[in-house]
Amino acid sequence: MPGTFSAPDAGEAVPDAVDTIRARTIGILAAAGIADPEVDADLLIGHVLGRSRGEVQAAVILRTGVTSADAAAIDVLVSRRALREPLQHITGRAPFRSIELLVGPGVFVPRPETEQVAQFAIDALRSVPDPDPIGVDLGTGSGAIALSLAVEVPNARIWAVENSPEAFAWTTRNFTAVNAANATLVFGDLADTGILAELDGTVAVLISNPPYMPADAVPRDPEVRLFDPAHALFGGADGLDVVRHVSQTALRLLRPGGVLVIEHGELQGADIRALLTGDGWRATATHRDYTTRDRATTAIRPTP
Repeated sequence: MPGTFSAPDAGEAVPDAVDTIRARTIGILAAAGIADPEVDADLLIGHVLGRSRGEVQAAVILRTGVTSADAAAIDVLVSRRALREPLQHITGRAPFRSIELLVGPGVFVPRPETEQVAQFAIDALRSVPDPDPIGVDLGTGSGAIALSLAVEVPNARIWAVENSPEAFAWTTRNFTAVNAANATLVFGDLADTGILAELDGTVAVLISNPPYMPADAVPRDPEVRLFDPAHALFGGADGLDVVRHVSQTALRLLRPGGVLVIEHGELQGADIRALLTGDGWRATATHRDYTTRDRATTAIRPTP
């Protein structure tokens, strides 16, 4: 049940008020190394109280009071976040483009930069003259990309593939919650030579955000290092093992002229372009994200 706000009388001391709780929370999170402690503070407080971030900020200005029980509940969540547990694991939700996803242990938390990568696939699908173009998301994880394609390109037919049982449980919940009739979820391995065989040579756009970290890499952020599943992070000795499978599967599934979109690490653009060119792809190009880091590479399926 959402927490309740109570306005103090003039001059009344309010020990459990939103402004004091927020200030304390920001201090704790900043000391723990959280990059945006103000944002996380608002979201954690709002999660307990059932209020939006804007409503929390308004309550700060009004010095609105909260119950002691809610104040204690906020402190528990703040302690978890200070240990660098992902905010999305604590709230159970992760916004992604126009949708909200259910997430938790066992599934990769979608990142803001992937929203931009998804845009390449969305734009490519929208440019296809077919009345119902086919899109595929290999290694869909939470379903973030696949469901965004389905929602934002409603005339497209979208297939999503995931092979982790732990992640697939979350994917299934998200497909049910979003309820996009044009999206189909498949449990399977993107490296399987028979995966989605019924779509061979018919797909217009294929996108993947595969595990691409080298096996000996150590993620910088504790949220990634301690909580994201290794299955979704590491891609072999050079980080490109799964990318190689994506390339081969995409060559089978995409029709001539079809578009491939792969998300990757900021130092992998040249290697992935070389890999794709070696496999016969044409027009390979690497694109930067909003932080000017290389983030995605696109390519065109050649004509036989």
